[in-house]
Amino acid sequence: MHLLTNPLKDYAWGSRTDIAELTGRPAPSPGPEAEMWLGAHPAGPSMLTGDGRSLADLIADDPAAGLGAATLERHGARLPFLLKLIAVARPLSLQVHPSAEQAVDGHARGVYGDPWPKPELVCALTPFTALAGFRPADQAAMLVERLGVSALKDVVALLAGGSPLQALEALLDGRDIAEQVVWAASAVHHPDYALIVRLARCYPGDPACVAPLLLRRHELVPGQALFLGAGVLHCYVKGFGVEIMGSSDNVVRAGLTSKPIDVQELLRITRPDASPLAVEAGTDGAFDTPSPEFRLRRVAVDGERRLDGGLPRILLCVEGEVRVDDLPVGAGESVFVPAADPTVTLTGSGVVFVAEPGGAASFPA
Repeated sequence: MHLLTNPLKDYAWGSRTDIAELTGRPAPSPGPEAEMWLGAHPAGPSMLTGDGRSLADLIADDPAAGLGAATLERHGARLPFLLKLIAVARPLSLQVHPSAEQAVDGHARGVYGDPWPKPELVCALTPFTALAGFRPADQAAMLVERLGVSALKDVVALLAGGSPLQALEALLDGRDIAEQVVWAASAVHHPDYALIVRLARCYPGDPACVAPLLLRRHELVPGQALFLGAGVLHCYVKGFGVEIMGSSDNVVRAGLTSKPIDVQELLRITRPDASPLAVEAGTDGAFDTPSPEFRLRRVAVDGERRLDGGLPRILLCVEGEVRVDDLPVGAGESVFVPAADPTVTLTGSGVVFVAEPGGAASFPA
């Protein structure tokens, strides 16, 4: 197994305390730290501590030993998942991810950087707020109409007619009405309208600030998880969590960002009928999802737990200290366990997230 050193992403919406405190570094950090990536994606592969090679190099040198026969057969010579710490201090972009077929097609056309899908699951470490999936159209119409902004009448009519995607398109076209909407929202005492005002402070003039009225709001408590498949429109609002996804960086944005947006592509691949999935951990700590790319487990270690060989895994400690065989792993530290390693024993007292390919059990009952 290999202790990992993981890259940090300094996106503007990141926290200056969450990741720094978990990893035992001075807080606040000099700048925002939005994500810590644990995996082999070329945009930010983990490094093998003290080795000089990346995790991607290790897998490329001996795919059979690193990934195992089952993963090689199903996913090819690549680690199919990417694990992250995600620290949301201010809302991030209104976005969606393509399906497997859309990713292949878009990559061939130069639209996407990766030919892979990006299903994802976030498990809260602190209270975590997300907007994900469309509300019932009639409910959204009522909320938008309550603003009393005449320029939004077409949006209201489209929602009332059961056309949420067309309503979103009309909304995103309304850059000249953002100020009116924010003023109207500030006069209504309700969390959804307050969120419009907060988004407008972060992204002035962006009509996507009205998105909270079209989308469902999800409030996760620590230990709860939310799965987002292809086509689910979403926006993370605040919180700190562990996120796992297909090893892909395919993101299409429509607003609430300084990064490039592509409204037409987002509208093309968004599925208004697609809903996020609230996922409860099973008795073994696993958050089971439809994704073949990954499975995430939250394992509370108090004594001894065994992890069978045969699959590639990344273990991330978020609390206490756990020994992985003879290797001590503290909060914020992580290890890669190649598929060729035999059974690994976890001892000590702490909480570890175990990331592995989907569709296989790792802990005995």
